[in-house]
Amino acid sequence: MIQPPAASPYLSPVVVSITQAQACYMAAVVAAIEEVVALPAYRSAVLAWAPQLAQVDPGTPGVLLGYDFHLGPEGPRLIEINTNAGGLMLLADAPGEAVRAMFLEEWRRAGHAGPLGAVAIVDDQPHEQFLYPEFLRLQALLNHHGIETFIAAPEELQYTQGQLQLADRPLAMVYNRLTDFTLEQPSHAALRAAYQARAVLVTPHPYAHALYADKRNLTLLGDADWLLQHGASTATAALLAEAIPTTRRVTPQHATTLWEGRRHWFFKPERGYGGKGAYRGDKLTQRVWQAICTGGYVAQRLVPPSQVPGPAGELKLDLRHYVYAGRLLHLAARLYRGQTTNLRTPGGGLASVVVTPTPSGTLACA
Repeated sequence: MIQPPAASPYLSPVVVSITQAQACYMAAVVAAIEEVVALPAYRSAVLAWAPQLAQVDPGTPGVLLGYDFHLGPEGPRLIEINTNAGGLMLLADAPGEAVRAMFLEEWRRAGHAGPLGAVAIVDDQPHEQFLYPEFLRLQALLNHHGIETFIAAPEELQYTQGQLQLADRPLAMVYNRLTDFTLEQPSHAALRAAYQARAVLVTPHPYAHALYADKRNLTLLGDADWLLQHGASTATAALLAEAIPTTRRVTPQHATTLWEGRRHWFFKPERGYGGKGAYRGDKLTQRVWQAICTGGYVAQRLVPPSQVPGPAGELKLDLRHYVYAGRLLHLAARLYRGQTTNLRTPGGGLASVVVTPTPSGTLACA
């Protein structure tokens, strides 16, 4: 295992404790969502509002999903799912072997029998990214196991003669940390062309974002009636309706009602990430509200994060399950102040999670 520096500014000294029941509940939610995502009716519905590039299944699950939960007064509540889930490799207990195995499995699921070739970790201005140390740690891990790995900006890539290349080195895989989820920006043209031609394995890919991370999907995943009508089991529909706060698209028809009850809602861009452009309803100004009403937002019932004691006062808490192909790889907490989990709060950051066992000592979920 590749250990982070002892004084990592990303890590909180706080250890978060949750109960076995909470851990099992979150695991059940992840499994239930996998059941729904496999339904043809669900895929048809969410792909109908996805961009064209995202409607093609490349044949792999895509690494690495982040399921983000708040611990509400009645139990864990799933706030959102992200395909660009960062932070895992910065954790002191990062599951390095599982991460390596995940990339190899993604390669095999893409239909390749031979060894994984060169990998590029790609992000805009990667050396200036806040999580750049995570890229370095992943690069070191993969290189250690004989997988040649580079860190690159998308404009450094060239698509030529049917290959995606970095400095004339053909690439087999791109670990995609871009937040342009459909590769529409001009600087991403080479990567987009190679992805469309299936000349390189891109992961996570636009299809995974369309299935899991578009915030509009939560309007279906949390709707028990819709789920039952389209093939979900009764137990799955009931669980997801309970675990996912009511989410609806912001439309002119709902605008007045949502504005009047705004203190009970949280507003997010449909294809947003990292809390950018997200607003608590009780903090909204009329100017921002008018922009939200033009479209492209969802409203989600507000479930405030729980709090834990920190070195310099109370810290807000959310829990992130890192998931690949429906499997839970790791559970971490993110501790912060303010509105978003920015990992910059003194005493906050990524934190280890301890699950309190049952009296018998087992951590097995029913």
